[in-house]
Amino acid sequence: MIPWLGGGDPFPPIERALDEPNGLLAAGGGLAPGRLLDAYRRGIYPWYAQGQPVLWWSPDPRMVLRTSEFRVSRSLAKRIRQRRYEIRIDTAFARVVDGCAAPRDGSGGTWITPAMRDAYVELHRRGVAHSVEAWRDGSLRGGLYGLAIGRVFFGESMFAGETDASKVALAHLIEKLEADGVPLVDCQQDTAHLASFGARPVPRRAFAALLGELIHCDAPPAPWTAGPWQAVRHPETSTPA
Repeated sequence: MIPWLGGGDPFPPIERALDEPNGLLAAGGGLAPGRLLDAYRRGIYPWYAQGQPVLWWSPDPRMVLRTSEFRVSRSLAKRIRQRRYEIRIDTAFARVVDGCAAPRDGSGGTWITPAMRDAYVELHRRGVAHSVEAWRDGSLRGGLYGLAIGRVFFGESMFAGETDASKVALAHLIEKLEADGVPLVDCQQDTAHLASFGARPVPRRAFAALLGELIHCDAPPAPWTAGPWQAVRHPETSTPA
């Protein structure tokens, strides 16, 4: 059994999360900004479908990507060199979330419910949630969004309306994070797609220890500036496909 959280109830320790389904920790509690920030700082995130209560997760292991281990395939490096997309930051956050929420591969559902959308748009308004966007010919073609807390970026979702748009946005995000001294991206779930970029699973206890070092660090938060951002990973650092 998992606990049902009231508005002011604290999260249980992450070690109490279920083994099956992996990481399910608690339900309820709402999506207020303070609740969400507290969750991420503890290694917990919300994930649920429309019609369900808010469900909170902390899986073991946890998929993470160290920015120093990011892999760029030969084809992606070529795409970046072509400068097909203009990369912008925080110019269309809500539209990126909407793109991520759109049904994919003929499926009719999404875990980005209207309540989730509103919650992350509010965190964006407060300067915590950010989007990295790929534009071409004045149109948004893809992107990603997540939360920047301390020296960790918590990736939430990405979408591509055009070939490699989200991958190019991700490569630019990693370049920015490295420049800002942010060494870790939380990818949450273990997928082959994320593994292809160098992400790997780590034990939940190790992930919690990393958060303890990076979330509560003394370094000032890295700046996130709206407008064009053109840093590009050098092709010689890429990994052949």
